[in-house]
Amino acid sequence: MSPSVENYVLEPIKVREFLAGDPRVIAPLILGAVLTHRSEAGPVSVRLTEVEAYMGPRDSEHPDPGSHTFGGPTPRNAPMFGPAGFLYVYFTYGMHYCANIVCGPDGAASALLLRAGEIVEGDGLAAVRRPASKAHKDLASGPARLASALGLTTADTGRDALAEPFSLWLPRTPAAAVASGPRVGVAGPGGSTEYPWRFWIEDDPTVSRYKAAKARNRTPAT
Repeated sequence: MSPSVENYVLEPIKVREFLAGDPRVIAPLILGAVLTHRSEAGPVSVRLTEVEAYMGPRDSEHPDPGSHTFGGPTPRNAPMFGPAGFLYVYFTYGMHYCANIVCGPDGAASALLLRAGEIVEGDGLAAVRRPASKAHKDLASGPARLASALGLTTADTGRDALAEPFSLWLPRTPAAAVASGPRVGVAGPGGSTEYPWRFWIEDDPTVSRYKAAKARNRTPAT
């Protein structure tokens, strides 16, 4: 069943103004928001239940060793340095796509990784895209599952999440119970308790399970 519009802020201008703030502040407030992707196959909407905040390069005001931007701008992470409300989608481990919504003012790299959510519209299409998911609650439980259920790939990186074929509705009332802790699968200092920038709705069945990172030489995850 589609969510009731009266419970959400729908105006793109107001949503973009909200996203132009600090993602560490935005993260707990965006929980419950509904992101929709209307593709040729049909619409899929996900209610966000878990996100992670990521900040900027090592020479910025808020350096983040867990962020893709820590080493500075590259063609891959360029959307994170752009205006708020746009998508940054990357490919990881040679098999998964993960989606972020860019936050902060234009030029200040930061974003929210969309870690988990509940499919509230288009569950049939999401299930086709996620045939390995055995239950409705698992369709978008984890960043790769969420991106897959929404039909997002790197072809969508740099696209506006607040304009067709996308939309983002913000909850008018914040989630009642929000928890925070270290980010999932981030190696090194960025995955420590000094960066409790993962936020989720407590006791929501769609929230992914926490997994600490294994030490390896690779690009830190956003």
